[in-house]
Amino acid sequence: MEQVLWSTGACALSLLFCALALALMLLTGKRQSHLPPGPKGLPMVGSLHRLGSRPHEALAALAETHGSLMTLQLGFMTTVVVSSSEMAKEVLQKNDLVFGGRTVIEVLKMRSYPEGSLVWAQTGPRWRALRRICTTQLFTPQRLDSLQALRCQKVHEMVELIRQAEPAVDIGRAAFVTSMNIISNMIFSADMVNPNSGSAQEFRDVVWAIMEVAGAPNLADYFPMLKALDPQGLKGRCNKLFGRLHQFLNVKIDERLQSRERGGVDRGDFIDAILDSKQENGVDFSRSEILALLTVRHYPRLCYAENEKDLFVAGSDTSSTTVEWAMAELLRNPDKMAMANMELSRILGGPEHIMEELDISRLPYLQSVVKETWRFHPPVPLLIPHRADATVNVAGYIVPKHTQVLINYWAIGRDPKVWDNPTAFLPERFLGCNVDYKGKDFQFIPFGAGRRICPGLPLGVRMVHLILASLLHYFDWGLPDGMKAEEMDMRDKFGVTLQKLVPLRVIPVQSS
Repeated sequence: MEQVLWSTGACALSLLFCALALALMLLTGKRQSHLPPGPKGLPMVGSLHRLGSRPHEALAALAETHGSLMTLQLGFMTTVVVSSSEMAKEVLQKNDLVFGGRTVIEVLKMRSYPEGSLVWAQTGPRWRALRRICTTQLFTPQRLDSLQALRCQKVHEMVELIRQAEPAVDIGRAAFVTSMNIISNMIFSADMVNPNSGSAQEFRDVVWAIMEVAGAPNLADYFPMLKALDPQGLKGRCNKLFGRLHQFLNVKIDERLQSRERGGVDRGDFIDAILDSKQENGVDFSRSEILALLTVRHYPRLCYAENEKDLFVAGSDTSSTTVEWAMAELLRNPDKMAMANMELSRILGGPEHIMEELDISRLPYLQSVVKETWRFHPPVPLLIPHRADATVNVAGYIVPKHTQVLINYWAIGRDPKVWDNPTAFLPERFLGCNVDYKGKDFQFIPFGAGRRICPGLPLGVRMVHLILASLLHYFDWGLPDGMKAEEMDMRDKFGVTLQKLVPLRVIPVQSS
C-alpha cells in the first residue's frame, strides 16, 4: 500500500527528530547487564534495521545466536523476545500476573479504543468487566451448545453457495463470510453481510486493509517525539478504515437501540448484554467503546495479534485464514487429503449425511489437520505484546518494569528441539498425542496462555473444525488450469496475520 510505505520524506523527517533525540539516547548508555542478551544495536534505531519484511523469521534467526530469551532495543522501546516453550512458560505461567499488561500503540490512541478493547485494556476492573461479559454471554459451553444449529445453518448456506458457484471457489472468502455471519448472529441476531452481494467483498477488503496498515512499521511507536506528527499517516488511515467498518456496525447498533426504546423483546444476544451491563454490572459502555470491543485490532510491526478476539475483525480473519491454509496444505499433500477423506467416509458415510458439530469429536485425523495448521501456519506469528507491570526476574535475568515482551509463536512451533521434522506438514504427529491448544502445553499456544488467553477460543475452535469438515465432506477438490500440487504457490504475506499471498482458488466437485 502506498499510504503505508516508508516514503523518502517520512524517513527524512523521522531522522531529523531522531537527531534531536540523540543526546537522550546516548544517555541511556549500554544495555544493562542484568537484561537478557541480544544483538548490539545502532545509535538511535537500535535493532529496527534487523527485522526486515519478515520480522518473525528474523527474530527466530537472532534467537539462534542470542538465546530464546533475548533483548532488542527498538528505537526507544526495550523489547524482550521469547522464542522457546520453556521461556514462554516462564512468562505466561510463572510470571503471568506481572506480564498481564499491554503497551498501547500509537494508532490505537484515538477515542476510547484502548480501554474499550478487550485486547488492549490494562488489567483492572474495566478489563475484568469486558472479559466477564464475553465469557458469560458468548463463550460458555452452554451458550455455544445452544447456538450449534445457528453455526450449522451458516455453514450449510456456504455449502449451497459453493454448489451454485462458478468453477473456481475462493476458499478464504467463503470461510470469511461464513465466520463473519456466525459471529454477527451471536452479537446482533442478524447476518452482517450478504454473501451474494458486493458488501461481503467490501467488508473483507476493509478488514484486510486494516491488517495491512496496522502491520506497517510505525515510527511514532519507537520514537515518542514523532507521535504528534503521524509522519507516515498510519493513524489517519486507520481512522478512515475503521470509519468504514463502523458504518456497517452503527446500522446494527442503531436498529437495536431503536428497538429497545420501543420496548422490543430482549433477544439475549451479545449487544443486549453490553447494553444491559450498566444495570447488571455497574459498567456503562459508550458507543465508541462498544465499537472498539467489536472491531479493534491495530498493531504495529512488532505488536501482532494474539488470537484474543475483539470479535469481528479478529474472529473472522483468523478463522478463515486457518481454513484456507488447511485446505492449501491438504491439496499440496494429496496423501494427507486422502487420509482426511477416508476418515470422513468411514465415520460419516456419503454427503447425504448432514454434517453437525457433534461429528467432529469422531474425526481425530481432521482435528490433527487443524492442530498442525495452527502449528505450521499460525494465523498470528507474534502474539500480542505483553508488558511487565513490575520489575521481575525471569530465568535469572532482570526484566525492568514497562518492558515489552513478545512471544514468537512462529519460532516455538518450528523448534526442532520440540518438533520432529518441524518444516513438514504432518498432521499425524498429533494422533494419540495429548498436546492441546488450551494454554497448558507451551510448545503449542496458538491462542496464547495465562490470564490474557483468548476468551473466544471455544468459538474459534468450533468454527474452524465445522467449516473445514464440511468443505471436505460435501466436495472433492481439484486445482484449476491443470495445476499440479507441487506447483502451488505456498508463500505467505506478512502483516498482522500470516495470510496466504496468493488466494486459494480451487474447483469443487460434488462428492459421491
